Amino acid sequence: MSKVEPADHRLTLPEVVDALVADGLVASDAAATFKQERRYYKGEAHPLIVIAEQRWKSLLPPHPVLDIDTLTQWLAKWSGLGYLHIDPLKINFSAVTEVMSNIYATRFRILPVDVRSNEVVIATAEPFQRAWEAEMQPILRKDIRRVIANPEDITRYLVEFYNLARSIKGAMSKGDVAGGASNFEQLVEMGKSNKQFDANDQHIVTIVDWLWQYAFEQRASDIHVEPRRDLGIVRFRIDGVLHQVYQIPKAVLNAMTSRIKVLGRMDVVEKRRPQDGRIKTRTADGQEVELRLATVPTAFGEKLVMRIFDPEVLVRDFSELGFAADELAMWNGMAAQPNGIILVTGPTGSGKTVTLYSTLKQLATPQVNVCTLEDPIEMVEASFNQIQIQPEIGIGFAEGIRALMRQDPDIIMVGEIRDIETADMAIQAALTGHLVLSTLHTNDAPSAMTRLVELGVPPYLLSATVIGVMAQRLIRTLCPACKQPGGLRAEDEAAWNALVAPWKSSKPAQLYHPVGCLDCRMTGFKGRVGIYEIMPMSTEIRKQVVHGPELSRLREQAMREGMKPLRIAGAKKVAAGLTTIAEVIKVAPPMVDPD
Repeated sequence: MSKVEPADHRLTLPEVVDALVADGLVASDAAATFKQERRYYKGEAHPLIVIAEQRWKSLLPPHPVLDIDTLTQWLAKWSGLGYLHIDPLKINFSAVTEVMSNIYATRFRILPVDVRSNEVVIATAEPFQRAWEAEMQPILRKDIRRVIANPEDITRYLVEFYNLARSIKGAMSKGDVAGGASNFEQLVEMGKSNKQFDANDQHIVTIVDWLWQYAFEQRASDIHVEPRRDLGIVRFRIDGVLHQVYQIPKAVLNAMTSRIKVLGRMDVVEKRRPQDGRIKTRTADGQEVELRLATVPTAFGEKLVMRIFDPEVLVRDFSELGFAADELAMWNGMAAQPNGIILVTGPTGSGKTVTLYSTLKQLATPQVNVCTLEDPIEMVEASFNQIQIQPEIGIGFAEGIRALMRQDPDIIMVGEIRDIETADMAIQAALTGHLVLSTLHTNDAPSAMTRLVELGVPPYLLSATVIGVMAQRLIRTLCPACKQPGGLRAEDEAAWNALVAPWKSSKPAQLYHPVGCLDCRMTGFKGRVGIYEIMPMSTEIRKQVVHGPELSRLREQAMREGMKPLRIAGAKKVAAGLTTIAEVIKVAPPMVDPD
């Protein structure tokens, strides 16, 4: 590494460019031209930001583009300090903003990012500016550890962290403790006013907007707002895994819940029974997003879950959802039938709704009438006639299908077959010439037949109406930016054998392993993709169903006819380098010997 002058100073553009040349990252002629062009540069922006705009490629292999993150990591090594990527979901903003004032932090372009018992971690993009450290040391009475962070992130979070902390303090100053009979262990403190927070207070509005903003940025599929005894917890579900992101004062959390319920047109006063609502909003870049709200009373107050639906998912290609070519051909073949029942099975959160919506979007031409019955309506789509069931006024799935039959439908989507009445009406719709799509909660495709028989559906009607069944799951995919290939180790080989046994599948030449980078928030995984098990109703399977389906025989026959179990579908994704063996084993149910 190059030697640098240790005197207290801010980085200059020529200094940084010369250091990049000395370290062999930038050609000297390109650096000289750049410095000549920027000779009147006054230093308004940090030098790394100005250099990153050039999009130079490093002269050192593997020749990455010298973007702001790459340059920041280089600056950390060059200056001998640690590097930190600021992840707002891992920072206790209330604690770090107590370290120093916003004015002081802005003056020196520094940002506290962690407070521990014996030290304070402070992010900076100016490794040789240290005057502030001598001033803060006697005040903090703790060790100060400096780390290098992206200057753009420091500027952004200086504003956001302090504004957010100010909003929470402002909200707290307007009341004392949140009341409400829904808290079974309400602590009554003497002398407290028990004043409620105003859900429309600007501080609460700011906090809720900030919560949504970060959820959208972090690709969260769900936001959990959970009351505890003394505080509130906010968690995001990202790629199927929950991450605790913030702790918020209990009273502020209650006001946030009220604010969201107001926006979702829910009954703010009613806290004793579950409620549903929905909100449509926009991301920072103007994209529309729908949030489905659901509350439930708990021991410490109302728990709120917001499910985030991205309308863009409806225009994705089926290959983006994870369908292989042969799977897509089978699925499209079933969906092309003029009448009958198609079932999609899997647990909650396995992607059934997206599959059905994508299929209906494809089928909803101007020549057909597509109607849906949902509880609740997941995503509003203009090309469907969507109906919300309302059991409290006598409109359940069965009653909804009966009403739809008088609406001249061509295709009907029933959110879920839960009981014999709904199953009977779905079968009647199929028998009278309609295409019906619906969902069930079963482990695999063959189990759908036995589940419907258990509900009370006559086997001969199943044999006459069901076109096919598809089971599906969602598995996390490896981050394409950081996944690393590796040979097949002994433990990998054992895991592979466990995954595909008793099927005789050839082992892949190599596997890919998660690493972790900024793109995937250091998890090694980014996004999810579907794996599918499709069982078309062949003549032989219909014969078995009509005589009363036996699950093991039905499964064996389906496999003999080419049905690939979920784990085999997952194994193909592993062999293609899209995911790991552990992910597939965690998500897909064990297989049964096809022999």
